[in-house]
Amino acid sequence: MKKEMRIKKNKDFQEAFQKGRSFANRQFVVYALSKEEQPFFRIGLSVSKKIGNAVMRNQIKRYIRQTILELTDQLMDGNDYVIIARKPTSEMDFFDVKKSLTHVLKVGKVLRK
Repeated sequence: MKKEMRIKKNKDFQEAFQKGRSFANRQFVVYALSKEEQPFFRIGLSVSKKIGNAVMRNQIKRYIRQTILELTDQLMDGNDYVIIARKPTSEMDFFDVKKSLTHVLKVGKVLRK
């Protein structure tokens, strides 16, 4: 994922939490904040230390990034997305993560048909 497509600053995370709309399932919480002046979407990831050690957290983040990469053409541009992984993701493989994340994005109506 390109650098300009990532959310890194705390200010951007806080703005998404406060002004964005959220949708969730058991494994993920996603905050979506519309930004019309932005020609592309940006992704921010949050995986808590409660989920596991650094190896596990990095693996989950790699799974999420790969899923987003595969869904790039379906995600709506001009949005910031903050994805928070919940505890059950620690027992999931890539295909489970992809299925669950696709589901929560469809619930939030941010995927194109």
